[in-house]
Amino acid sequence: MKIICIGRNFIEHAQELGNDKPLSPVIFLKPDTALLRNNDPFFIPDFSNEIHHEVEVVIKINRLGKNIQPKFAHKYYDELGLGVDFTARDLQSELRKQGLPWEKAKSFDSSAAISKKFIRKSELGDLNNLSFHLEKNGKKVQEGNTNKMIFNLEEIICYVSKFFTLKIGDLIFTGTPSGVNKVSINDVLTGYLGEYKLFDFKIK
Repeated sequence: MKIICIGRNFIEHAQELGNDKPLSPVIFLKPDTALLRNNDPFFIPDFSNEIHHEVEVVIKINRLGKNIQPKFAHKYYDELGLGVDFTARDLQSELRKQGLPWEKAKSFDSSAAISKKFIRKSELGDLNNLSFHLEKNGKKVQEGNTNKMIFNLEEIICYVSKFFTLKIGDLIFTGTPSGVNKVSINDVLTGYLGEYKLFDFKIK
């Protein structure tokens, strides 16, 4: 399975990091060793002093697809979940200054936390007006809605499938809203998709 991530998909988040609005989805990948499941704790790695949380809606692909056309994109997923794209922001900043790839800052072990369960689309209502948020130690720190995405869920599926064959079980992280910030030892991160509490885990 693949973990495909979309960067800069909310204008306010792009602005808070000093990036321009993208003309097409920004894609990067994480290996399967990046997965953090079942509310397991996230351990801050020793190579970074500035790990940021980035909460995101996650699509779970349910069938094989390549060059998917817009009218068929909705058939390629039945469920949505929530995840955290952990980012070593200090390392990413240094890599960007040198014009180097970001994988070390984005794709390290346990950098892709995913919700313990995924929710069927039929239970979520309008997928283009779906709210989600992240709480840190009980305080809301990130809040987003799919209606603020530059590229919506199905546009992302179509675009990604031009370059990568999608397979059953592949996960697509669809971008984070503004409010990304540093996590510290003993923080607790709790994520909500609509009315559903989907993860609740500790930083160690």
